[in-house]
Amino acid sequence: MLQLQGEANVQSTLERVTLKPLLKKNIAHIFSQLDYPALGKIYCDEGGEEFWQDRRGPCQQLGMRIAAHLEQNLPSKGRSLYVGAGVAELPMLMVETADLNRSVEPYNLRNDEVFILNTACTDLPLTFQATNALEAQGRFDHIWMVSILNDPECYPEASALSYGRATPATFDADAFKNEQRTLRNLLDSCLSKLTLPGLVTTSVEEIPWITTWCLEKGVPFAIDRKTFPTAIVGDPVCFIKLGPNS
Repeated sequence: MLQLQGEANVQSTLERVTLKPLLKKNIAHIFSQLDYPALGKIYCDEGGEEFWQDRRGPCQQLGMRIAAHLEQNLPSKGRSLYVGAGVAELPMLMVETADLNRSVEPYNLRNDEVFILNTACTDLPLTFQATNALEAQGRFDHIWMVSILNDPECYPEASALSYGRATPATFDADAFKNEQRTLRNLLDSCLSKLTLPGLVTTSVEEIPWITTWCLEKGVPFAIDRKTFPTAIVGDPVCFIKLGPNS
């Protein structure tokens, strides 16, 4: 289980991340600009201040580990679609734009969080969109879709199945069918925009959704065995290569 670390321990853990010193400094600066009291109200019904005291440092640290992996596996000057991007995705978005000179389109349906993120990122070449990722246009060579297809707030029945919490006595099969149609539509809309070969970043629990889509479309895929912990949701992140030579 992930051992969360407080803000006082962030600096020492950041030194172990293989990103350029200036880039790490800039990521830390953006995190320092965030309105954590306001974020606490968005992420928690109560105890938001304590939530971010615990997770602010690990969110930054673990995010940079994932960002360093993306840095090694994404080409420069490409284009990424981020579905449901929030605070946790800031290190990845900054590496893509600042280090790899890539274009990113992050989507987030929470208007309040989008405002906070864009306020902190005023001087960066990225803008969060408070709209559905279904509206994304064009082609992408990387799609970030982490803890979206198993979100318990939006898709309670699908989430219960994903995490092994569903029970025959209470499971609502009709509700799940509706959620499944919505999720398959979202997934197909996003993955259909992926150029091949391309990369998908997702959570381990969401792998079956991605691989089923690939099998139905006849798209080769390869799942990277390396996974990365996350600080907010807790779902481990993994990478799936789609297309020829996967």
